[in-house]
Amino acid sequence: MEVASFAEMEEEFFARIAAVVWCNVATQDTRGRIRSRILHPIWEPGPVGWIATRRHSFKTTHLDQHPYISLAYVGDDAKPVYVDCRTEWDDSLETKQRIWDLFFQTPPPLGYDPAPIFTSPDHPNFGMLKLIPWRVEVYNFPAERFAWHNPAE
Repeated sequence: MEVASFAEMEEEFFARIAAVVWCNVATQDTRGRIRSRILHPIWEPGPVGWIATRRHSFKTTHLDQHPYISLAYVGDDAKPVYVDCRTEWDDSLETKQRIWDLFFQTPPPLGYDPAPIFTSPDHPNFGMLKLIPWRVEVYNFPAERFAWHNPAE
């Protein structure tokens, strides 16, 4: 079933991603091949997601050419969540500090202390990847599927 707004599925979306935390993220490499990895996004209402990640990695090369990714949260095989996003890097220190604080102040397992990985928000390899969903799907196999498409994307 298509829903008119993300708000119609927001509560279930946040409950499911909170239960799973880590998700599979797929990018397309420079030769058009798909590459997956496990990452730990954090989400704000709206939805807008953020991934604290290394700024100079395969992901950077992939996203420079093709800025779209697909996320799969699968904690319960019958209740997955899929999120397809456009991405953009936000290298401003203001955003890095704000999302650093969001990760740090959010209770685990959704939040964590990024310092052991990146030392500080101004670390040269600390990247802030913004996730702008264009489709969110919340499944209840075998019968129900709730899907929202962002009209702005």
